[in-house]
Amino acid sequence: MQNPSRLHRSRLRSAAAAIAATLCVAIAPAALAQDPAESSIAATATAVVRNAAATALISARSLTSSALDLIGIRYKWGGATPQSGLDCSGLVQFVFQQVTGVMLPRSTRDLSRIGEVVALSDLKPGDLVFFNTRRFAFSHVGIYVGDNRFIHAPRRGREVEVATIDKSYWQKHFDGARRLIGVLPEMMPALIGEAYAASPQANLPVESPAEPEAVAEREP
Repeated sequence: MQNPSRLHRSRLRSAAAAIAATLCVAIAPAALAQDPAESSIAATATAVVRNAAATALISARSLTSSALDLIGIRYKWGGATPQSGLDCSGLVQFVFQQVTGVMLPRSTRDLSRIGEVVALSDLKPGDLVFFNTRRFAFSHVGIYVGDNRFIHAPRRGREVEVATIDKSYWQKHFDGARRLIGVLPEMMPALIGEAYAASPQANLPVESPAEPEAVAEREP
């Protein structure tokens, strides 16, 4: 019989992969020039952006897969590796560094200031979700994995786990979400830069100690 925990992770990965497919739309460029003299440049830019979109999709899938592999790692305040234990922002920082090579800010508040604001209804796998769990904004963070679920390191005495974002506790404490993959210049596939450079309307986007110790208002 298949291990229930492994089966659960497999289902979550499948859901994340399905929802992540819509990322391609999020990083599509503005309409390319239709002037005949620029048509070959526009065609090249379009092809390059499609490849970049595929790369971003793979990154989102890798993020959710890597995060799910950390289920069961113990919570430790200030923890930044699976070996030492992880706190919520340590989990986010570790996963993004492993998958993208980018070192994110260490605190939840600093994390809440980067990337692009995303509505709850528009969440995609790989987005960061923030909560007010200590009576101050952005005091907790997790990684959305799709299917109304996110992975996080809850608090002392608990382990990295998957939670349901539409549960009343998390709905009440939701503080917003941020998208990093395909948005931050350092996380955009290199091909995106090439595409905009090739386009006549080039316009590239422009553009941390550990978190407080535990989740004070404990979810049921």
